[in-house]
Amino acid sequence: MPRGVDPSSLHRSDLQSTRRRFLAGSAALGAAALTPGGHALTLGRKPEARAQAVIQIYLGGGLSHVDTFDPKPDAPIDVRGAFRAIPTKIPGEPFSELCRHTAGIADKLTVVRSVTHTEAAHERGSHNMLTGYRPSPAIVYPSFGAVVSHELGVRNDLPPYVCIPRAGGGDLGTGYLSSAYGPFSVGGEPSAKDFEVKDLGPSAALDEARAARRRRMLSDLDAGFAGRADGIQATEAFYEQAWKLIESETARNAFRIEKEPDAVRDRYGRAAIGQRLLLARRLVEAGVRFVAIPLGGWDHHNGIAGALRSQMPPVDQAFAALVADLDDRGLLDTTMVILSTEFGRTPRINRDEGRDHWPRAFSVVAAGGGLKRGLIHGRTDPTGSEPEDGAVGPADLAATMFSQLGIDPTRRLMSPGDRPIDIVRDGRVLRELLA
Repeated sequence: MPRGVDPSSLHRSDLQSTRRRFLAGSAALGAAALTPGGHALTLGRKPEARAQAVIQIYLGGGLSHVDTFDPKPDAPIDVRGAFRAIPTKIPGEPFSELCRHTAGIADKLTVVRSVTHTEAAHERGSHNMLTGYRPSPAIVYPSFGAVVSHELGVRNDLPPYVCIPRAGGGDLGTGYLSSAYGPFSVGGEPSAKDFEVKDLGPSAALDEARAARRRRMLSDLDAGFAGRADGIQATEAFYEQAWKLIESETARNAFRIEKEPDAVRDRYGRAAIGQRLLLARRLVEAGVRFVAIPLGGWDHHNGIAGALRSQMPPVDQAFAALVADLDDRGLLDTTMVILSTEFGRTPRINRDEGRDHWPRAFSVVAAGGGLKRGLIHGRTDPTGSEPEDGAVGPADLAATMFSQLGIDPTRRLMSPGDRPIDIVRDGRVLRELLA
């Protein structure tokens, strides 16, 4: 993917849900879940589910940790950069002045300042952070949302995995899993005045009587198979589920962001990221299990100060509003919010007044879903170059998230060629982050 490109702006047909593909994919999802064997090789142990949903905000390009959540006010100017450190609701733990709204809700957050890996290229770093696996030439691993879709399935007539506005690049896709577990892409910006999710409403070309005839024909066809095999029953049951997903008033209402009061929409901010996060809140409140919100443009090799002054305030406002809103509604303890990126930026500013790629140390900010509140985990050295304490890898973050959702991260899934693969390999559940 080109540097700094927003993956949500890429229109990849295999990652978008048309009405027909959504119907077929939902049925396939159900058949795989109910047919003996399915895609799972081992049952493993099932952790207690503390989280019911995840909202993943991904800042593609590489967000500078030193300029945001891990400032170094005592470092030389070519390290600390243009932004002053400000106090937060966690005593003695500052953020950058770019994060003033988030500083005000820091007592609700878990901030991991010691994330580290070795992938310095965008494509490889993104794959690592969005799947928990380093890239392999032999296989493409599934995104977190695809695994959640596979393991937990549909709830309340809503897709289990949604991308706002669209999935774009393959790192938010299904990897070796069936495309049935891919994201439902809303297809447009919730901030637009004419925003509408077209694929969830009844087709104008398919009236109620015609739709009913098609459903009866499918039922009659299935009934013709002798013995009513388990696979046929499973497929029939989930075609019924797919119709509900398309026709459900609950689903349509969840996507109707215009129902939100103006004051709430203003609280999140009217920028694209603000309305994306507000829609994400509506979706998890209604029953969606995993919402991914990609936002690119963070690859600041030059002019980083000016770029961040423009780009970071809407993210800061929206993220803080989301966390506070979920808490106000009693949803934060069961909804995990994750703000991440593929890597950090170099501690020292370069000759072009920017910072280059730096995977050896960066920050991930999270909240809710059974995580501790007001926690700073890990510490980097005085220049933000290396973790000095509590180093955390992408697999550790993935294992912790899955475990909180009640998914055993060591469970094995079967890939094409009958190859068993762990949901997460060599990842440790970070119990020190858990409440």
